Amino acid sequence: MGLHTEKNLPVKAAPSKSAVWRKRVRDNKFAYMLMVPTIIFMLLVHLLPMIQGFWMSFLKLNQFTLGKYLKAPFVGMDNYIGLLFNSDNPVRQGLNFAIRNTVIYSVIVTIGVMIMGLMMALLMNRDFPGRSIARTAMLLPWVVPSYVVGVLWGFMWQQNGIINYFLVDVLHLFDEKPFWLLGPNTIWAIIIPTIWRGWPFLMVIFLAGLQTIPEDIYEAATIDGAGKLRQFWNMTLPMLKPVIAVQLLFQIINNVYSYNIVSTMFGNGAGYPGEWGDLLMTALTRQSFGYWSFGSGSAASIMLMFAMLMVVGVWYRAFRSELNAQ
Repeated sequence: MGLHTEKNLPVKAAPSKSAVWRKRVRDNKFAYMLMVPTIIFMLLVHLLPMIQGFWMSFLKLNQFTLGKYLKAPFVGMDNYIGLLFNSDNPVRQGLNFAIRNTVIYSVIVTIGVMIMGLMMALLMNRDFPGRSIARTAMLLPWVVPSYVVGVLWGFMWQQNGIINYFLVDVLHLFDEKPFWLLGPNTIWAIIIPTIWRGWPFLMVIFLAGLQTIPEDIYEAATIDGAGKLRQFWNMTLPMLKPVIAVQLLFQIINNVYSYNIVSTMFGNGAGYPGEWGDLLMTALTRQSFGYWSFGSGSAASIMLMFAMLMVVGVWYRAFRSELNAQ
């Protein structure tokens, strides 16, 4: 039996990356054209202001040089050094308290809205009469604007407000009506309204995730003898992990940059929430505009942005496997 030998055929060279890219652009020309307005909008709304803020952080921009704006005197890293090491810097005043409060506030609010949202999503995913009406009613706190939430809860937290009425006069949990807008209680006065307003959004997200899980696997698990709690820990929670990971990041960022509720609860930005109510955003806004120290305020904002980028990096390393699996 003879062996058949093929002739050596010329090997066609693989196309270069640039050629592949040009072909992809030609094949998807219409899609790229639709993206152009969005890219322009993102440049105008996000990238250019960010570059401008970065440049302002190197300028001596205050009430005396504001007329020069971006041509104000260049001071290099002085604004950053002043924030880190100069206790007389007006923007730095009270910043330590604001950082502490922001960390506490962000952690508790994030955990609170995630747990509340998941619990209500599990409840709303069950079949019961009036479920559609209940789902709609659950969204009411989220529909209320954050400015309105701050004003309403500010009145409710007053010493003679409705909250103290229920806690003291109805439930008799305290002997005297506490001050919720003064002292250490202030942190709870801003945490609870934020959780109250934020959990319905998480409920909607988790509910959408729950509805993508096939019912067959629950039926099979029930036949195998797995209880509801075991099904939740071993089936529901792992399948929702990518959704939980993304929402965890969104909530951390959103809570660190929280401003509206605290601002409106304490004089629409003009008041001082105190050592236990001040957050980073309210502190930076008040100190920067109150003292006309826009250069230092920009430097503080840039430092916060890089700190959040580090948080995003840690988050990505923690949930990389779940995200890449999607």
